[in-house]
Amino acid sequence: MENFDLLRNVTIGQYIPTGSVIHRLDPRAKLLGAFFLILAITFNTSLIANFLMMLAVLGIAKLSGISFGYILRGLILGLPILVFIFVMQFLFTGSVEPSGAVYFEWGWFRITRYSGWLIVLSLMRITGFIFLTSLITMTATITELTHGMESLLRPFRRLRVPAHELALILTIALRFVPTLAEEMERIMKAQASRGADIGTRRTWRPDKAAREFLPLIVPLFIGALQRAEELVWAMEARCYVGGDNRTNFIQLRSSPRDYWVVGLAVFFFLVMTFIPWPDIHVVLERFGVAGL
Repeated sequence: MENFDLLRNVTIGQYIPTGSVIHRLDPRAKLLGAFFLILAITFNTSLIANFLMMLAVLGIAKLSGISFGYILRGLILGLPILVFIFVMQFLFTGSVEPSGAVYFEWGWFRITRYSGWLIVLSLMRITGFIFLTSLITMTATITELTHGMESLLRPFRRLRVPAHELALILTIALRFVPTLAEEMERIMKAQASRGADIGTRRTWRPDKAAREFLPLIVPLFIGALQRAEELVWAMEARCYVGGDNRTNFIQLRSSPRDYWVVGLAVFFFLVMTFIPWPDIHVVLERFGVAGL
């Protein structure tokens, strides 16, 4: 039955109330802070800088009171894709640095220092992305995220950007991630109860896993459309009307702590992006560790 528990491996879109200092922050501060940290991870290619950013992200996760293991569950579902990316990097980046150290060579297949560092860099980036996106939804409710996004997008109304509708779409999309996982889990259990060979094969066989999940795609889309229709009827029953004249019952108010968080995120982004960081092999050679 463990192969059917998809929902426990989906961390995006689930709110975990722990009462931490991260939970008490203004949702706008969380969104802006995560935005600048993601920009820093995206535009920086230094292994040292990404390692420091990874430490900062782990520190934020520690302050949230949510265990690292629970957040890292989001990597389990994407593990086959990560393995595929790492294999492609080994295959096509081995000859990029001919003068670098070669760890393994077999014919045209080479594992060099550059390909190894590139995989470590990709792993830290992907882990940082998953931590930040998961922490946003784990430390803020859907209502808070909607109000926060709408408030941040409000200045763009002069450009005819529908701030409220766009914020609502983004938050509903985040909320539907665990909903789709729950729907897939329900379909898998229903198919297995009827004798279908689902959930018995190992996930390390991508071809068999694809054949296993192919018959579930159509029922999943049908169930998702039914959930979307139920959501539309619920909004219509509550006389929901979007637009500029809509008011909010919850008024967001920022505190000095929120401004400090955003300021630190911006400072962190500027330092990590615009300061030239040395290469990792130069630092290792200074400490007497050569050949890596």
